[in-house]
Order: sequence, then structure tokens, then C-alpha cells
Amino acid sequence: MEIRPFKAYRYNEAVVGDAGSCISPPYDVINSEQADELYKKSQYNIVRVIKGKTQPADSEGNNQYTRAAAYLNDWIKKGVLKQDSSENIYAYVQNFELAGEEFERLTFIALGKLEEFGKIVRPHEQTLSKPKIDRLNLQRATGATFGLVFMLYEDKKKIADKIIRKAEDQKPSIDFVDEYEVRHRLFLISDKNDIGQIEKIMAGKSVIIADGHHRYDTGLNYYKETGNAAAACQAMAFTNTRNEGLIILATHRVAGNLKDFDISELITELKENFEITEYKFDSKPDKAKAKQKMLSQMKAEYEKDRNAFGVYSGKGVFYTAVLKNKKAMDEAAGNMSSAWRSLDVAVLHKLILEGLLGIDEKKLAGESNIEYVKDTSTAIDDSITKVDAEEKQVVFFMNPPKIEQIQKVADAGEKMPQKSTYFYPKMYTGLTINKL
Repeated sequence: MEIRPFKAYRYNEAVVGDAGSCISPPYDVINSEQADELYKKSQYNIVRVIKGKTQPADSEGNNQYTRAAAYLNDWIKKGVLKQDSSENIYAYVQNFELAGEEFERLTFIALGKLEEFGKIVRPHEQTLSKPKIDRLNLQRATGATFGLVFMLYEDKKKIADKIIRKAEDQKPSIDFVDEYEVRHRLFLISDKNDIGQIEKIMAGKSVIIADGHHRYDTGLNYYKETGNAAAACQAMAFTNTRNEGLIILATHRVAGNLKDFDISELITELKENFEITEYKFDSKPDKAKAKQKMLSQMKAEYEKDRNAFGVYSGKGVFYTAVLKNKKAMDEAAGNMSSAWRSLDVAVLHKLILEGLLGIDEKKLAGESNIEYVKDTSTAIDDSITKVDAEEKQVVFFMNPPKIEQIQKVADAGEKMPQKSTYFYPKMYTGLTINKL
């Protein structure tokens, strides 16, 4: 892929104080409560631009997008955002802990040339139309890009990783710890030789979009619409698939609004193609043990490359469902590659959600039946609570996809179902802003 350095607009700490108080998670993971907290953090928090609040009197000439543009222009005028004087590639380092183990994800930020999907840029996940319309409206109004498109590339020699490690010797321009205890640091890579090495290794690479499909599509559509030469490239974050800090977590499915749903009937139907194991409980301590047994079996099956799910619908029992009849997927999705058919999420969507519960792709896109729950530390217990409180009817617990599976599906020119992957941690927004 063709990449190059750029002069980013960045928060000026001489004006804003701590730049960490001005950045935010990506727009698509911010709920209304989090948005309010970010608004309180700083009058200059980027949430005002990327997820502006709507107002009853909004009109074509005065709305969240026009207000976003006004914020951006005002902040540049006041020196809140200051453009770098020279072109850089930016080293983005995230340190975090999972299950007691420490990780460090190394990423570099550069402009990447926008390409139609094909050999150079490959998506891995289905997208929804509504977010793309929203992002295009924002880009039209501001003439800028804010969130990063998260790209995966492979380099066994880890050349860029070594350059990022060298950049860590500098004082970071941002050093911020978020609510999940993830440390975010940004460093400048300005040495021309280092920049040249990164450009050279990327020149022959193809990349996979890990996160930010909507942002990438928007950038491409904006470039086609405007013909603006500066819009031919977009700010992207590149991570080596060989980096030990590249972590993928699961995204669970919680289902509701299902007519005449009965867990006993579902389990009976599942037995045709799945091995079912029951973990019953009749007390709170037993419930915790039963849950753990379910999760342990899921993990063991995952390590054997078998398709396995946890199922919970209350009534004193957890289940594991392990696919035993792979021919069922051949019949349900025979036009898809073997790589796609081997995905847990594909099996769940085709054989269970669509085949048994009637939740087809159209209903999934409408998001009326399924809530997607990212595997944070409380995700499993939160999902169980929703079922116990009868807010939802059933939850399907997932194992995460493996990076090799994502690569094989992308190589086949196919896309995984939406919300198949959760790359942890999220890339923050507002670190580098690219004004077109």
C-alpha cells in the first residue's frame, strides 16, 4: 500500500492543558452517558466534533455537522489545534493488561492512499449504511478526517516495530490512561530515513481493515464526490499482524423480541447439528461454577478449532453447543469459502440465528433482535443479568476469531458478518487530525 507522512493537526497543550482530556474513543462505541462525561472532561474534547448532540431546532443550516465544523475552525483559529510544521509518521503505543498479562501494541499512523477494495485493501466485515451516511455528512461539513482506519499488515522482519520502539525513547506528545487502564502514547517519527524505511516496506503490502470500515468507505465516497486531491489519502493506523500486542476479543450476541421463543425447543432443535452439554445450577455459588464450566469448555473447543458457543436463557442452566455436523454449514452457506464457513460467527448466524430463530440478514441490519456485546471484563455477567431480568431472552457467548481466520476470509475476497471482531483496545480519536 502507498503511504506517506503528513502534517497533522494536534492538540496544543500550551492552550488545552492535558491533551489526554481532549481525545476520545471512536464515535461508534460512545453511548450517551460516555458522551456526557467526555463533554465534561474538556471544552475542547473531540466528542463535540465526532458525536455532536442534536437539538430540537436543528435545520439544514444549523445542526450537529455545521456545529462540528464551527468547533474545528474555531479551535484552529485559537490555537487549540496546531498543525505540525513538518511531515511526520506518528508512533502510537498502547499498553494494557488482560487476564493478568501485560501487552504492548505498536502502531504507526500515516496517510494511506484510498483504493477500491481488491488486492491492496481488503475489508473483513460487513458494514451498515446508516453510519456511513452520518460520517459522510460530517466529512462534508468539516473537510477533515478525525477517527483512524485501523489497518493490519504483515512484516516478519518487524521493521516499523523497531522504528516505533526507537521513537519511544522520546518524550511522548500525549501520555494518557483511559478508564480501562489502557495507556495511550503518541510519538513523532520525523527522521527521513525512518520514514523512508516504513514507506518502502509498505509499498508492496496489502492490508486488511481491522476496524473503521465505515470511515474507509466514507473517505472513498468523499473523494469520488469532491475530486479533492487531498482527499485521495486518509489517516490510517497500521499494526503488524506479527505484533504480540494485537489482541482480538469476542463479541457476544444477546437476543430479544423473539416471538414464541422457548429455550427447550431451541435446545431440542440444536441437537440435530450440535453436541449439547448442560451445566445446571440451583444456587448462586453453583451458578458461578456452572458458568465457568461452560466458558472452560468453550475455550477447550476453541483450542481444538471446533465451533462452540455458550447459551444462556435462565431457568437454572448454561449450555455449550459444539458443531458436530459440518455438512449443515455446507448446505446453509455452500456458496461461501471453507474459510468463511469455519467461522464461529458464520455458524451462529446461519444455523442458529437465521436457521432456527428467523433472524435473517435484513433483521440483523435493522438491529431489532440482536444486541452486540463486546467482551469487556463485565460483558458476560451483564448479559446474564439482562436475561435474568427478562430484558432479553437468550444470550449466545462467543469465542473470538483467530487472526489466521480473518486473513483467510479476506484472501477469499469475502466479508465476515457484522460485529465479528473486537480488536482490543480501541484506537482513540483526536490524536492526529487530517484537514483536507
